[in-house]
Formats: sequence, C-alpha cells, structure tokens
Amino acid sequence: MFNRFTAAAAATFMAFAGAAQAQSCGGTYTVQPGDSLSLIADSQYKDVGKWSTIYQSNVGVIGNRPERIYVGMRLNLTCIDGLPVGLEGGVDVAEVTRAAATPLVVPFGNAANRSKITLLTADDYAPFTDRNLPKGGMFTEIVQAAMEAASPDEGFDIHWVNDWSSHHEPLLSNALLDMGFPWFRPDCENDPAQYRCENLVFSEPVFEVLSLLFVNTANPMAFTSDADMDGKVMCRPAGYATFLFDQNGRNWLADGRIELKQPQSIDQCFEMLVDQEVDGVVLNEFTGRKKINDLGLKGQVDVAQGLPITIDALHVIAHKSHPDADALMSMVNEGLVEIRQNGRYQQAIDEHMTRIWAEF
Repeated sequence: MFNRFTAAAAATFMAFAGAAQAQSCGGTYTVQPGDSLSLIADSQYKDVGKWSTIYQSNVGVIGNRPERIYVGMRLNLTCIDGLPVGLEGGVDVAEVTRAAATPLVVPFGNAANRSKITLLTADDYAPFTDRNLPKGGMFTEIVQAAMEAASPDEGFDIHWVNDWSSHHEPLLSNALLDMGFPWFRPDCENDPAQYRCENLVFSEPVFEVLSLLFVNTANPMAFTSDADMDGKVMCRPAGYATFLFDQNGRNWLADGRIELKQPQSIDQCFEMLVDQEVDGVVLNEFTGRKKINDLGLKGQVDVAQGLPITIDALHVIAHKSHPDADALMSMVNEGLVEIRQNGRYQQAIDEHMTRIWAEF
C-alpha cells in the first residue's frame, strides 16, 4: 500500500468530432527497390514532406538513420486524410475517427482515494497530454492502458497539476504523488550530473519524438551530416533545452560550430527564419508543424531534407527518493510490454496520429 497526499482536479474530456470517410486507409507498406522515405511519402501521401511522418511512426524499426531502409522492410503508414489506400492492414476511417472521439473515463483521484497509486501530469502539452484532447492526449491514453494491463491491486488515479515546474519538486520528490509523465531523459551516460539523471528513475521509452530542422523554403538547407551545420545560425526559444546541440559528441555549441539565437517565443524564431535572420529553427516535429499551421506559414517554412536533429524518448518517471520507485517503474514497464504485444499500444498511436497529422 502506498501512502501519499493527493492534489488533483477532476475534469471530463472533450470529444473530437472529425469527418469520417467510409473507406479504409493506412496499413503496412513493403519497401521496394529504389525507395526512400521521401519517395514513399510522395507516392502514398502525395506529399514528399511527410517523409518525417513515416519516420516518426517507424523509428523503432528504422533506427536513428532514416535513409537506412531496405527492400522488404515493412513500414506502418498512418491513415491521414484518407491516404494511403490499398495497403494490407488498412483501418476503417470511420472506426478510427469514432475511437478517437470516444471520451476516456480516467479514474481521477480525490481525497477519498489516498491508497491508490497516483500518476501526475498536466495540460497544454499537445498532442501528448491535455484534458481538452481526445482521451486526454496520446501519452495519457497509453499510460492509462499500460496501468490497466498491469492491474495493480491498489488501483490507480491520474492527477492533473498545471504547474509543470512543481512536478519534480516537491510533488514527486516528497512522494506526494508516485509517478509523473511525460518526461524526456537526457543523455545521462555522458552527462550524469544533470538533475534528471541524478534524481529520477525512468520507465522504458514510451514514445519517441523527432526534433527536426525547420527551414525557409526560399533559402533551404539540408541536414545530412554534422558538417552541414558549420557556420549556421539556429534558433530555439529561451527555456528550451540546448543539450541536444552538444550530445553524442557533436559539440556544435561547445565548439562554436553554430550560433544560437534564443528569443522568447517560437513565433519569434519563425519570424526570424522567414526574414532570413537565421538558417533554421529546431523544434520537435509536432510543435513545429502546429506552429507553421497556426502562423499560416505553409509553403514558406518546411522540414529540412535529410536527418532529424535528435530522436528523444518520452518516459514515465518516479523520484529516486520514493521508496518504491523501482517497483513502480517495473510495473509500468510490464504494462507497456503487454499492450505492445496485444496491439493496444499501436491502436492508440494510430488513432491519435490519424487525427494529429490531419490537423497539420
């Protein structure tokens, strides 16, 4: 039995109401001779820019180099705006839309449920967590499914505290709640002194996110090797992690290979990009694409051809001070294994991705 204080507010989820089409789309694509992700995106989605979409959905199969696909490799192509069609294992668009629109009843906690395992998250982190998203967001649904699969005797609650800065300290560090999500794990092998490395225990990776280079289509650059970055000016808003520029031995910032601009907002980064004051903006794919859409920059800004800047995994975490931290992570990991094996994990990913990519 776990003891803690709880802090949460209950809420219901807003339903997603998308237009459904009476057809199947998406499915499994088998790589053919001469294929690249760009060519597959062009042939299947009629949009070469969706190479990163394919990569995002298959990074666990392809690995960290998107050009390293081979003939016979089987790729999962998410259904987006009714495309692609005619593939093995396609889904009924109406069913996917209906599933995404069905609110998930999350067992939110209250003072009467102090004996339950508690998980902590917050709003405003689309597409991963937000009570205004279908099922509370993609990551919330996956965690919910993993915990249901693990089926702890105590039961569990998901709590929403919208001050992200309070999650590590004091809520998790004092075991006021048991686990939190979603959080990135830094490069702890090369920089073990970072706060998260010293203080947190991480689950196995739950979902991998691409950080991409967004470029001005009037003056584009490709990113195919570290040498492409030499002398370039990058933009990343103030407060966003910069360790990605120096991890894995690249040392772009440490060695002065790039100049980094850090205005206060993403909007300012994209304004600087359009005005050609910077060569690129580095953001995770979802945030970058949503901002391009919100700012009306389609056709002016796009994803650079080549490689992602980084591939970073999101995790469930517990604080090392929690007496049951390791046991909690083992439970989450066991649940993740089960939902991956029974198909529930991929079903959740496909349902959310169908909606997310259609919005971009």
